[in-house]
Amino acid sequence: MTIHFIGAGPGAADLITVRGADLLARCPVCLYAGSVVPPELLRHCPGGARIIDTAPMTLDQIEAEFVRAHSAGADVARLHSGDLSIYSAVAEQTRRLDRLGIPYTLTPGVPAFAAAAALLGRELTVPGVAQSVVLTRVSGRASAMPEGEKLATFAATGSTLAIHLAIHAIDAVVAELLPHYGADCPVALVMRASWPDERVVRGTLSDIKSKLAAEPMERTALILVGKALAAEDFIESSLYSTEYRRRFRSP
Repeated sequence: MTIHFIGAGPGAADLITVRGADLLARCPVCLYAGSVVPPELLRHCPGGARIIDTAPMTLDQIEAEFVRAHSAGADVARLHSGDLSIYSAVAEQTRRLDRLGIPYTLTPGVPAFAAAAALLGRELTVPGVAQSVVLTRVSGRASAMPEGEKLATFAATGSTLAIHLAIHAIDAVVAELLPHYGADCPVALVMRASWPDERVVRGTLSDIKSKLAAEPMERTALILVGKALAAEDFIESSLYSTEYRRRFRSP
């Protein structure tokens, strides 16, 4: 018996990995985050599967379902939105499973920031403009930010920022970033990328607050900030240059 944690991807049912879909089809029990995982993904579950929406559940209740399945010898598909490596609350679940001696696996999924970049038609790392992407958030009720992880600190590097769960704090976000990126720095607000109702609001640090006020978004929207979002006059990388010597290219 194994608990299989599966990244469901950003929303579109066909963006789950083949491995993730195969695991769903094999598990007689499925726990899924109903508030953020589309019900279409549950079509992969086998007939007669025990399907449980964890949105209204506590961690203790979720653990109890794991223990129940373990006692019955039933594999579990634990379906999370996006990718498991960030903001998934997987760590607190696997810690409990380690204590209980229950085996588990992790299957990655397409992260929300990647789906947002695809919707924008943009690469987040552009030669000579930005070569780093910072995935971060702001303090919230569920979890506070560590003291050293401040938006201004990340902004000082000039990296592209992907700020999660911060749309409600847009005033504070803009105030922290303006001194580092400047008023003309591109900003994109992306809501539910890959879902049928996906939406984008584009602007700059100078006008994004007024644009958001005119077109409100829910708190799960992603804030992308950085020069790479609108870069046009940039140098090409050497990767495909005729002068660049590669082991895969004949002299």
